[in-house]
Amino acid sequence: MIKVRFAASPTGHLNVGSARGALANFLFARKLGGHFLLRFDDAERERCKPDIAEAIALDLRWLGIDWDAAIHQLDRLALYEAAAERLKQAGRLYPCFESDEELRAKRDQRLRRGQPPVYDRAMRRLTRAQRESAEAGGKRPYWRYLLSDRVVEWHDMVLGHREVKLPAVSDPVVIRADGTLLNTFTSAVDDIDTGMSHLILAEGQITRTAIQLDIFSALGAAPRRLGIAHLPMLTDTGDDKPSKRLDRLALRSLRNDGIEAAAIAAYLARPGTPDDRQPPPTAELVESFDLAHFLGSGTRFDATRLLALNRRVLRHLPSAAVADRLPNGATEAFWLAVRGSLDRLTEARGWWDVVAGTIVPPVIEGEREFLHTALDKLPQEPWSSAVWTTWTEAVKQATGRQGDALFLPLRLALTGETEGPELRDLLPLIGRVRTANRLQIAAS
Repeated sequence: MIKVRFAASPTGHLNVGSARGALANFLFARKLGGHFLLRFDDAERERCKPDIAEAIALDLRWLGIDWDAAIHQLDRLALYEAAAERLKQAGRLYPCFESDEELRAKRDQRLRRGQPPVYDRAMRRLTRAQRESAEAGGKRPYWRYLLSDRVVEWHDMVLGHREVKLPAVSDPVVIRADGTLLNTFTSAVDDIDTGMSHLILAEGQITRTAIQLDIFSALGAAPRRLGIAHLPMLTDTGDDKPSKRLDRLALRSLRNDGIEAAAIAAYLARPGTPDDRQPPPTAELVESFDLAHFLGSGTRFDATRLLALNRRVLRHLPSAAVADRLPNGATEAFWLAVRGSLDRLTEARGWWDVVAGTIVPPVIEGEREFLHTALDKLPQEPWSSAVWTTWTEAVKQATGRQGDALFLPLRLALTGETEGPELRDLLPLIGRVRTANRLQIAAS
């Protein structure tokens, strides 16, 4: 059975890079009829916050992601401790007492000699008597995992052939002196115990993946049966360098900026597709999902394209879908009038000020006579949807103007903008009193 997981670290809000990984795993599982596990990597208690875990779950659901099961590493400490004891007995975990200062000095010395800054495994030569003496002096050991002396290779489903030479990698610390189990180790134990069939990860984790595959083997698992894919990091538009700024952008920042979940999901799930049609529902995203979309230039973050997708989403949203996020008093007629002109939902606030507020339009130089004529021809209320056509036709007959010469000064006077929603829809909402006042101000 296909089994994948998304590992969420509840130390900070869900970012765009992590959301993309979660979405890729979710869509992969759903397309192949597999099992999707949400795992909270909260074994490092002092860094993790329960309220952040809840916020991550809410963000995932907002994005359209659900899961078949959820686990917390904090509930599985006995499993990790048992695995660690097995590796200690096998000689694959060894105690260390060096301080951070001592390790930095060693690293600097190796660099000065032109050697790679790889840990020298000095603590493996520690005798029993030396260890007992250190502990008697109040020191507590932290534990490193002894990497194999081999090259770890795999076929990456996105990046192709990949290999990591373990002798060029420092033995990782997997247990701190205070007993805290670190994620490089606990993640490997979880992936074995939960029977993961595929790992879909970020490109920045390639070395870590090799380490975890080595831990798999040390614990008696068969890592060659795993399907592995690493998604390239997002890059800035026009720049092929990975952008940590983009990957770390909080998902809720986009949401607060008025970007809809459907637009974000479509953008993150299909980064390499140039098709900017209406973002599809989740079922269609599942059906069309392909890891090949993450190759090459598809990893560039194009804010213009994301906004275009968001505009398409907003254009088709019914009033009920946004009613609780619109300004107080906003009506369905208002939403239908403005939704096709918004890049972000937050822009609706400005248009609500136009139809129901007291905006002050600019004084339009050279248009005083024209605007006074327009004011004189302004129909009496009540106004229907035909008032814009009736009014502008009367102004056209009186001034001889047409096209932009007729419409642009009126738009600027009524809205303060040179473009926006159709005035035939806005004018009945603005009303005669506001319209007359703005014409007078623009003509003064």
